[in-house]
Amino acid sequence: MPMACRCAKYKRETLPVSPHIQLFRTLRACAALTFLSSASAALGDTVDVYFGTRGGASQGIYHSTLDTESGELGEARLAAGIGDPEFLALHPDGDKLYAVAKLDDEAVVAGYRIGANGDLTRFSTSPVREGNGTHLCVHPSGRLLLTAQYSAGTVAAFPLDAEGKLGNATLTKHEGGSGVVPERQGEPHPHWCGYSPDGRFAFVPDLGLDRIVIYRVDLESQSISPHGYAETIPGGGPRHMRFSVDGRFIYLLNELTQSVTTFRYDAEAGTTERLTTTPALSEDVRTKESFNSAAEILVHPSGRFVYSSNRGHDSVTAYRADPATGQLTVVDVEAIRGAWPRNINMDASGKWLLAAGQHSNTVSVMAIDPASGELTYPTNHVINVPAALCILPVE
Repeated sequence: MPMACRCAKYKRETLPVSPHIQLFRTLRACAALTFLSSASAALGDTVDVYFGTRGGASQGIYHSTLDTESGELGEARLAAGIGDPEFLALHPDGDKLYAVAKLDDEAVVAGYRIGANGDLTRFSTSPVREGNGTHLCVHPSGRLLLTAQYSAGTVAAFPLDAEGKLGNATLTKHEGGSGVVPERQGEPHPHWCGYSPDGRFAFVPDLGLDRIVIYRVDLESQSISPHGYAETIPGGGPRHMRFSVDGRFIYLLNELTQSVTTFRYDAEAGTTERLTTTPALSEDVRTKESFNSAAEILVHPSGRFVYSSNRGHDSVTAYRADPATGQLTVVDVEAIRGAWPRNINMDASGKWLLAAGQHSNTVSVMAIDPASGELTYPTNHVINVPAALCILPVE
């Protein structure tokens, strides 16, 4: 779904909304409108946006609001103080979010309740137990949370109770390394985690293995078990991935080769077939730039476009997606007006794309052309967010 982190916000199935959750959402929307000045509020509806951060002047998780008519972001403010909340994920109920972070120098997952004015109240924490969390995702059922630990080579599974509280983690260790790029692929490096559209399988791209590791999800035991692999291109360094809107294809972002590989997905068997690979940048740019590294990938809600971010080149690549074959064609490469876009995300309508400049302490907003998928910059659509790493719209 975009994917439920959406920080990645991952596509999840629609769940029934209880009356108290619906009331909560109404109150939160009203409070957000009150928070804006009357001039900006008149422009359109607003969406809460949270930012995960790391290092620099960061103090925790920050909050802003996006005007969905104008694309303007309000000034970011600290919503919750905690150390290095790199990535955020939303609970399917919409009233809680989780962060991989540090608490008293211990790597943890922290759970927060979202207040009516956008404030966050921590209600649950659980230690990762080995390594620092790099990414996380909540199952569409709301009963399981996974984290990927890049440095430790592990995946952690946390049970969630009916209130969203975290249980103790169960670790699964990845083994091996492709060795194609010795300094990066000598050992396993799980870099992302997410679920199949039906929630039956979990997927973990591993940069060190040149594989997507596939797990079967067991909701009765709130656990995962090995299921299989998707072999990626040698030396590609798989980082993040997304499913197509119809669930027929997987788009895998290769960090080291700055490219996207398309896989055909068999939903019944939970297996893949590798199809094509599309460079994000031209060969001329990739060879002349001192350093480039692909970072994040998104699928537009229409299913017609895919986007990936390029660190070093500091840009976003837009692709047109063939609905029959999954083949991608580059249609645009747009600078982010910042530095080091580790994360990008978009609002639910697919009208606006937000890019986090980790090294420039910025978040910028680009307009998405609904016909071509190309990106344009409205005037003055950049705000300051210290060491911004992750963007999570809550709608």
